[in-house]
Amino acid sequence: MRKLIAAINMSLDGFCDHDKMDADDEVHRHYAELLRDADTIIYGRKTFELMEFWPTLVANPSGNAAMDEFAVVMDGIHKIVYSRTIEKVDWKTAELKRELANEDIVALKSQDGKPILVGSPSMIVQLANLGLVDEYQIAIHPAIVGSGLALFKGIAKRIDLKLLKSKTFVCGAVIHYYASTGQNLER
Repeated sequence: MRKLIAAINMSLDGFCDHDKMDADDEVHRHYAELLRDADTIIYGRKTFELMEFWPTLVANPSGNAAMDEFAVVMDGIHKIVYSRTIEKVDWKTAELKRELANEDIVALKSQDGKPILVGSPSMIVQLANLGLVDEYQIAIHPAIVGSGLALFKGIAKRIDLKLLKSKTFVCGAVIHYYASTGQNLER
């Protein structure tokens, strides 16, 4: 069975806002490698619309090797976008779905292939509430932003995790890798 990995960046105070945090070359290289080791990434509408920036760097490279490499890898990975409002997706490696269904994700996980990533706060919460996330890779950046989208807003039950390892970047960001213990407890 394929592993479903929730991978996301957040500020020290728990907010996910790509406009308020900076990713350096080391962070971009890390996420390019993570994408290479997967074959599908799941997004909600808002995060997908933010990610639509990356094909512009494929067409017109920035000259920053780490960002340009990330753009190429991001452009190539299969993306599943869940949205009720987007009419169509133009990104050749993206497919649009209207409703997140437990059985669809279970079927996707049971297929042969590399791990599946989920990179949107809303999708992480929905999949966590369904008990389908196997691993959390949470990159905490050394910034307090004060407001924004709280990463785990809407979690219905306590989810117990086991720390697998941590990775520290020169910029001060730290990724914590957690495995789900499968024990989701009522509050």
